[in-house]
Amino acid sequence: MSTTLPAFIHRFEPGDAGRPPLLLLHGTGGDENDLVPLGRMVAPGSALLSPRGQVLEHGAPRFFRRLEEGVFDHEDVRRRADELAEFVRDAQARHGIAAPVALGFSNGANIAAALLFRHPGLLAGAALLRAMVPLPEAPEGSLAGTPVLMLSGTMDPIIPLANSRRLAQGLGEAGAAVTARELPLGHGLSQMDVNLAREWLAAL
Repeated sequence: MSTTLPAFIHRFEPGDAGRPPLLLLHGTGGDENDLVPLGRMVAPGSALLSPRGQVLEHGAPRFFRRLEEGVFDHEDVRRRADELAEFVRDAQARHGIAAPVALGFSNGANIAAALLFRHPGLLAGAALLRAMVPLPEAPEGSLAGTPVLMLSGTMDPIIPLANSRRLAQGLGEAGAAVTARELPLGHGLSQMDVNLAREWLAAL
């Protein structure tokens, strides 16, 4: 079903209380329906919470503004991450779900990383598919024990591997349990991403 909490159109699918719920965060041009099939594939039985990004770039929904490709409006990233964190807390109370594990792709992976930076403890973990460093500052608190999966493409024309490695290093220095894999892929997702994400989520 599609519903509305303050400022976020979202989709919620109930699931097994014994499995961590997923917070699905789409890439540029996606919406609240985009990652639902992926969520079902990688975490069968988990509740799914999937908001639509509030920013429009030439009509394409995103989770925060960018000044150009690969150059983020950091003030907007901070504000939008804070708003998304409030949405997640509200949704937890409304739907009676535990802290979610974020599953984000591209722009969605970047806002998930921003949630880790600004709101340690909000997420039970995060699978970041094609993520970049979202903010210039270090995470605001300890991420001790927070599991993070990073899947990067060695042939990604949008995200330099050095940037993804820097993100993995920063999260690790904040205490996150980072599993970083560099795949022989571009920016798009493949069955390899599905398999690795499923295995990682099943082990949580």
